[in-house]
Amino acid sequence: MAQRKDDVREGSENRDPITHAPGAHPVGVGIGAAGAGAAGAAIGGAIAGPPGAMVGAAIGVVAGGMGGKAAAESVHPTIEDEWWRRAYPGRPYAKSDVPYEIYRPAYSYGWQARMMHGDMLWEEIEPNLAAGWEQARGDSTLSWSDARHAAKDAWDRIGPPIGSSREPH
Repeated sequence: MAQRKDDVREGSENRDPITHAPGAHPVGVGIGAAGAGAAGAAIGGAIAGPPGAMVGAAIGVVAGGMGGKAAAESVHPTIEDEWWRRAYPGRPYAKSDVPYEIYRPAYSYGWQARMMHGDMLWEEIEPNLAAGWEQARGDSTLSWSDARHAAKDAWDRIGPPIGSSREPH
């Protein structure tokens, strides 16, 4: 999710644990760098053999790391969790006798899926999410038929990545 102005909280700079610099996202950077580095190596190797693979990997790591940091900065898990905790009682699928903690894994599953598969449509990714729900749900007692509404709600709130060719659905 793009961080909304009303969601910004003092102390939410996501400081680097070593340098204490704001805006550190080591997981996002690492995932982006690894994925793009592998893709760059494959493309470079196909075009120019082993030297091309080395150059492609290096370029991919830098570009992917920057992209991964941007993706990680787009969603702040603590803020997202707080937003859903406040909003879930008013959602049409939320059952008044079911506490937020039961819905929490579904919301998290939805926004994490959007971060990882942001350029896909819900209809394309939903069968995979349904198949993975049993493992991803943790302590939630929701079946996928109930959890999917919360997951889709969180997916839609995040929206597609900036510059995506896909529109939200």
